[in-house]
Amino acid sequence: MKTRANKPRVLIPSGQGLNCEEETAYGYRMLGAEADIIHINDVIEKPGMLDNYQILAFVGGFSDGDHIASGKIQANRLRYRLEEPLSKFISDGKLVIGVCNGFQAIVKAGILPGFDKENSTDSMTLTYNDSGKFEDRWIHLIANRKSNCIWTKGIDKLYLPVRHGEGKVRLANATVLKKLEASNQIALSYMNPITGKPASESDYPYNPNGSVAGIAGICDPTGRVFGMMPHWEAFLFPYNHPNWTRLKAEGNLPKQGMGIKIAQNAIEYAKENLLQE
Repeated sequence: MKTRANKPRVLIPSGQGLNCEEETAYGYRMLGAEADIIHINDVIEKPGMLDNYQILAFVGGFSDGDHIASGKIQANRLRYRLEEPLSKFISDGKLVIGVCNGFQAIVKAGILPGFDKENSTDSMTLTYNDSGKFEDRWIHLIANRKSNCIWTKGIDKLYLPVRHGEGKVRLANATVLKKLEASNQIALSYMNPITGKPASESDYPYNPNGSVAGIAGICDPTGRVFGMMPHWEAFLFPYNHPNWTRLKAEGNLPKQGMGIKIAQNAIEYAKENLLQE
C-alpha cells in the first residue's frame, strides 16, 4: 500500500532500557528520511500511528534489563499488545528491521523467521553466547547475494561491531536450517576473514556467539522483514572504524561508514515502492 509522503518516514520505538535510538535516527536522517523516536507505550496506546510510516526500526539496548531473557518482555509486548497492527504493517508491504535487542525481540515475538502466516515462536531463538560472556568486538560479515533481503541488497561484505551477551542463533531442529537455506533467508553470516567463508559455530572469535551456521541476520520470505545482531548504526562515519587512524595514514579511509548501506537500501526501496507524489 502506497501512502502520500514527500520522503520515507521511520518509526523508532524507544524506552524500557533501549539505548540505540539516537544514532539509529541519525543514520536515517543522514539519508533524507524522517525518523521519529516514540516510546513503545505510546505506540501501544495509539497503534494507528503505524499507518503514517513506511519503516519500523526496533533498536538495540537492554530492554527491561534483559530480565527473563534478552528481548523477551519486549517480545511479549509486540505479540500480545501489537500483534494485529504489526501484522497489518507487514502485510501492507512495509519494512521492519530489528537490530541486536530488536532482533531478539522480533524473533521471540514470532515475527521472524516468518515461515507461517500466523506468528510462531517455535522455530528459533537467540540465547547465551557460547563464550559465556558479553561480546563487544568488531566482526567481519558476508552477505548472501542470493537472498531477496531488501536490507542487504548489493552488499558483499561488512565490518561492524557486536555488543551482546545473548546473540547465539539456536534453531529448533535441522529442518528449520534447511528451510532457511533453501529460501535464502540467511541474509548475513559471520565471516572468517582468513578463508572468506561463513564462520562455523566453533570458529571463535569470528563467530562471536556460536550461532548455528554462522547466522548473523535473517529475513522473512518476502525480504522486507530483517533482523541482525551486529549494529549497522554504529558505523555511520569512517571515524567510527576502530583503525581509522591507520586507514587514513594509508589513504584507505572510506568516505562513509559501511553500516549506512543497510539503511540506504531500505530508504531506496521505500521511495520506489511505498511513496507516491
